[in-house]
Formats: sequence, structure tokens, C-alpha cells
Amino acid sequence: MSVNLTLLLVMGVLYACGIYLILERSLTRVLLGLVLLANATNLLILATGGYAGLAPLFSKGTDPRDYNDPLPQALILTSIVISFAVTAFMLGIIYRTWALARQDDIQDDVEDRRVAQTPSYDAEDDAEVPQETSEFPLAAVAAGHTPEDPEPGGEAPLNDDEGGGPR
Repeated sequence: MSVNLTLLLVMGVLYACGIYLILERSLTRVLLGLVLLANATNLLILATGGYAGLAPLFSKGTDPRDYNDPLPQALILTSIVISFAVTAFMLGIIYRTWALARQDDIQDDVEDRRVAQTPSYDAEDDAEVPQETSEFPLAAVAAGHTPEDPEPGGEAPLNDDEGGGPR
């Protein structure tokens, strides 16, 4: 199988331009980048489909090498439908953004910048656990309590030498 250099070059340019446009702040440019990426992917599927293969069913008078494999064609058709749906969805988002804010650019949120500047913080790992809710004895020892100490609001455990328990 020989490689069509022009097709590969066009795919590379489409992928590069599509990725560049997706990284922009304008929603219209993001939409154009998605369209370019979808078309580049369609060309990639077409190129990986290869040459015409042997058809599973053919009549006696025809050459079986004249047929194409239908799988890449079905994948391209599916990709076209999906890219059309994504394009329609993005057009709806662009229209809604324009109707509400009269701008196409996505602005930085103040809260997003504040969260990005804070160091890594996990509220669950850094939270203090009250002694009453802890089920681990090591947490009690770390808090200064020993297992023999009475729990807050409870009675002290009975030892065997105190005579309070069954033998």
C-alpha cells in the first residue's frame, strides 16, 4: 500500500489548525476548530481504509477487487453525523452566550483564578475529626486519651479485678 503524501499533508494541516483554534477563547473559533478536527479525522479514516479489497459477495462476471471495504465508509458516515450534532450543540451554546452576554469570548472567572492559585487542598484529609465520631483507637491515643480513660458522657470500662463482670 502506497501512502498518498498529499492526503497526509492535508490531514496534518487540518489537525494543526483545528487544535490551534480549539485553544482560543472565542467560541466561534472553537467551533471552527471542532469542524476542522472532524474533517481531518474523516480523512484519516479514509486513508486507513486502504485500497479496495475483496468483496464478500460478487457475481461471476465482475472483478472482486473493484469493490471497497464498507467499514471505513460506515465509520466516516457515523463521524459526519456526530460532528453535525456537536456543531449544532456548539451553535446553540454560541447563540445563548451571545444572547445573554453580547460577547463571544469566554472570560476568566474570579473564583476559578482563586482556586487555581491555592495550593492543593483536600478538605476530607485535612479536616479534624472529633473524638466522639472517631472509630479508630489510634485517633484517641493521638488526642491524648488512653483506652482505659472513660469516654465523654460514659462510664469507665470494668476490669476483671473490680469484680463487676461475669467470669
